[in-house]
Amino acid sequence: MELAKIEQLLEAYFEGTTTLVEEASLRDYFSGSEVAPQFVMYQPLFVGLKQAKGEVSHKEIRLPSPAFNLNSWWYGIAAMLVVGVAIGSVLFSQPQLSQEEKEAVAAFEKSKETLRLLSESLNKGTEELAYLNEFTKGTSSIAHINQFTDTKNKILK
Repeated sequence: MELAKIEQLLEAYFEGTTTLVEEASLRDYFSGSEVAPQFVMYQPLFVGLKQAKGEVSHKEIRLPSPAFNLNSWWYGIAAMLVVGVAIGSVLFSQPQLSQEEKEAVAAFEKSKETLRLLSESLNKGTEELAYLNEFTKGTSSIAHINQFTDTKNKILK
């Protein structure tokens, strides 16, 4: 292989941009006996990688089996019960009013009823004022008659 090509492949290898085919050609070159003197320092690296690739471990690996942990289930159930009781107590509890608050609510309801009655009375009063508008229309007609009378009196005098 050309030295320039080997040098380019080494640079690409150390930058991490080589393909698997290029790495295989580098391993083949460095596992051979004809290695250029400037590249001899890389030979143990590639030879060691080739040997490491061939190593196989015969040790049996045991993964821990997922055990059914009963305690975690009990903790989850207990937490759900606590949350349920808390939510239930908030939703279903009726607020207890003190005597002073009950009196205040009663006074509020009484004043609300009084204001409603006052409003009804005022509404009836404004309806009766509509009749007053009719009276005003009638008096304006009388004003026209008075004007006619004044004019007639001027002519007849």
